[in-house]
Amino acid sequence: MATQTDLQSTWSPKYLLGRTPLSRRRALWGLALVAPNTLGLLFFFGIPVVLSFVTAFHEWNGIKPPIFNGLENFQTLLNDPKFWQALGNTLKLVLITVPIGTLLSLSIAILLNQRLHGRSFFRTLYFLPVVTSTVAASIVWAWIFQAHYGLLNNLLAGFGLLDLNWLTRPDLVLIPIAVVTIWQRVGFYMILFLAGLQNVPRSLYEAALIDGATRWQRFRYITVPMLSPTTFLIVVLSVIGSFQIFDQVFIMTARTAAGGVGGSATTLSYYLYQKGFVGGEFGYASAIGLAMFAMMLAVTIFQLRLQRRWVYYESTDG
Repeated sequence: MATQTDLQSTWSPKYLLGRTPLSRRRALWGLALVAPNTLGLLFFFGIPVVLSFVTAFHEWNGIKPPIFNGLENFQTLLNDPKFWQALGNTLKLVLITVPIGTLLSLSIAILLNQRLHGRSFFRTLYFLPVVTSTVAASIVWAWIFQAHYGLLNNLLAGFGLLDLNWLTRPDLVLIPIAVVTIWQRVGFYMILFLAGLQNVPRSLYEAALIDGATRWQRFRYITVPMLSPTTFLIVVLSVIGSFQIFDQVFIMTARTAAGGVGGSATTLSYYLYQKGFVGGEFGYASAIGLAMFAMMLAVTIFQLRLQRRWVYYESTDG
């Protein structure tokens, strides 16, 4: 195994220059292969993040020179009722999409981990929404949830539920957005759970069967603990993704009321878009983005600390 000293010497100038032509070629090929991705991250992610952080402390409309205003944008943020409404809507989506998406993807993964005919076909079928354009999916689902001629209301009419205005009623508008989000993510999380299930040692299940454990007991005391690292990863990704919901809101409320009636569907990402690219308040929008980053960082750190109580990592020692 390479030691820390070896790793440091690998990237030393002496090594990069190459002691031999072969080592020099290998170093240059390695740098050439990582350069496109590194430069892309630098120019399209790193620099915009730094500029956004700086802009958050300025008043800027994108045309005139920015004016430094200190913490004024953040003071405005704390007193902005629309920001708190957007935060509330975002948290509601997190509470809906994270548990339902996680449980649904786990259920599908367990089912498709069995020996079933056409198992590969169904795995592909469930994964297709992941590679589907969010814009296209939102347009189709907006039609499904349409009040007067939508497919869902036509089905619910048989139960006496007529013309539910899913996309205009403030108490219902978050449901279609959550449905699209869950539908599009379940396939990806299913793949992660399938990988975790296939790493569970079969000997644990065989020992449990010998001891007379029921199927529920095997699931509770073997499957769930062994999948806890995968579950933790999925929960973290799902929470971060739910904080970034934008496309669904933009597309599904475009023909009714942008951002929902009275802002009932406005999320933090959508509110950032409204302030920055519609209102031209780039400094304030950057402050919203910085606040989102701080909240996602805090939630992630909290989850990392909480994982010690429920995430089980199998020891590889000995």
